[in-house]
Amino acid sequence: MSQLLDILGTKYPIIQGPIGELNDPKMVTAVSEAGGFGMLALGFVTDLEAIKKMVAEIKELTDKPFGANLMIAMNPNNEAILEVLAEGGVKTVTTSAGSPKKIFPKIKELGLKVLHVALAAPLAGKAALAGADGVVVSGTESGGLRTTRPEATTLVLVPVVCDMVDVPVVAAGGIADRRGYQAALALGAQGVQVGTAFLASEESPAPRAWKDAIIGCGDASTTLLPMGAMAMRTIINPKLAELMGSGADLGQEYNMVNAGKAWTTGDFDLFPAGSGQVSALINEIKPVKDIIEGMVS
Repeated sequence: MSQLLDILGTKYPIIQGPIGELNDPKMVTAVSEAGGFGMLALGFVTDLEAIKKMVAEIKELTDKPFGANLMIAMNPNNEAILEVLAEGGVKTVTTSAGSPKKIFPKIKELGLKVLHVALAAPLAGKAALAGADGVVVSGTESGGLRTTRPEATTLVLVPVVCDMVDVPVVAAGGIADRRGYQAALALGAQGVQVGTAFLASEESPAPRAWKDAIIGCGDASTTLLPMGAMAMRTIINPKLAELMGSGADLGQEYNMVNAGKAWTTGDFDLFPAGSGQVSALINEIKPVKDIIEGMVS
């Protein structure tokens, strides 16, 4: 655990899972102030001035460490974004959605630490060989973007990767409370990345309809929605259930372009609410501090 804590500079090895449509400096601050590692989601953000503004606002609110996620294949401005982050005092970033080989040299040139997010063991191994300071391994129960290929659960993926690499491993997927946190450490991970639980927190900028949808989830209430070459884990709402029952082509029925509007307004007929399977364990809206302290208690 000490290796990961040295990389993050935090009290606890708990990283905020980045959610692109919910970039909120106050949310990032809440995680960092509670001892975790708050994260900006910059996968689809290209406006450098907007990024400078968010970084400056976070630094006004906290002196604790925070970072940002960059989606390699999605954003042509990543190298310029890295320079903005380095100038703003960010010391650690995560990368995802693409091969890190081309971007790692720039990250190292700027003196930053980097954790690469991988959805499969071979990709985690390649990232470690390419120079990642750590890897975040995300099991199939995670929310967010997934592949359309067969994937392993966190329970299997984490120990497989821990046996493969010599860098710190962070577990993601299925973690919302002390049981998940302790299980991840028992599997060999040095820390965890948490998305859905923070999404449903008091400080989260998500609309109440999204939080209520998470709280209302049962143990089989999410599905992988096909999005071309990728898939996204979403909550099954009445419209989606009807489409699934009719055998409709879900990839044709839903357009990822509409996700931002749906997730900021709560209109989930437009696009379903994103969520991990761990929603089944979340039954109330709590402050970020209570979520983190509950994990490490």
